[in-house]
Amino acid sequence: MLREISILAIRPRKYAPLVALAVMSLASAHSAHAQQKSANCDQDPIHAIPHRAADAPAGSEFARRVESLSGPERDAQVRSELLSGNVPQFLRRLAPVTVTNGDAAHPVEITVCVLPDYLAVGSDKDFVFVPLGLEAALDVADHLGFDLPTTKLVDAIYQESAVKLAPQPLPASDRMRSTDYVVHHTQLITQQRSELGASLGELTAGDKKDLVLTSRLWQIPGRVAIYGWHRAVNQPIQPLSTVHGARYADYSHGIRLVSSIVYVNGVRRSIDDVLAEPRLAALLTSEGPLTRIAERLSILMARMARDRATATASWLPSARDESPARR
Repeated sequence: MLREISILAIRPRKYAPLVALAVMSLASAHSAHAQQKSANCDQDPIHAIPHRAADAPAGSEFARRVESLSGPERDAQVRSELLSGNVPQFLRRLAPVTVTNGDAAHPVEITVCVLPDYLAVGSDKDFVFVPLGLEAALDVADHLGFDLPTTKLVDAIYQESAVKLAPQPLPASDRMRSTDYVVHHTQLITQQRSELGASLGELTAGDKKDLVLTSRLWQIPGRVAIYGWHRAVNQPIQPLSTVHGARYADYSHGIRLVSSIVYVNGVRRSIDDVLAEPRLAALLTSEGPLTRIAERLSILMARMARDRATATASWLPSARDESPARR
């Protein structure tokens, strides 16, 4: 297990290439470990991400193109890049995360396959992590055949991660949603990873908050659910929250995709089916069974699309919503 560190925020030259060369030349043992772990997951789902075009913009170039954008306008550009395959190579594998029920008499082991880090645009040498509002995040996940994690999965990913990065909050201001903040935070993460001596492609956590799957998405439609940014195991900075409107996204948010196929005691199952089954759902969510997920999210997506088209729900005001969700 790699040690955790915190890095002082040192602002690099604006939009300097987000180079990960130091990361790429690290100990070969890390790469071997990543390859061994990925062997436990069927890698076929990752092939849904198109090949990256030779002329695809690097992360720093893309950041320049969307410098003045935020919210849905930037989301549209990010979505286009991701769905065209402008995704670094280090994200093109699935890492296994396994949870167990601890019952010796009736053991249950569920392995979930996840991206090793958060979605980014660009190449391994020059990339930028990209936050998304809820509609764009769900749309990208759906097009690629993936899902968002639950809060319990976010905890499990952090616990099993080979690379535990220390959260690096930036000063709170209106600039939190700016591309400048997004780029700067990517640079800080890359710097911290380099100082740790951690390879790209290893299962990594602690660098971002997650957009998560929760029943609150359809109980309180029009809001995004965020969680995580762990300081240590079971110590997230961000409790589950739906304070922000669905179109909100800032530099601290990340999108980690989860395969729709899981393995229950070695048997392939749909993650939606597992989340709907009470005995199994308890290993993946603290909310109880989540039923009819695809149907509920489809209805939610249709509603957000209507709201966007009619401009009746631009930016929802903040609201207090920290009470336990009703099932």
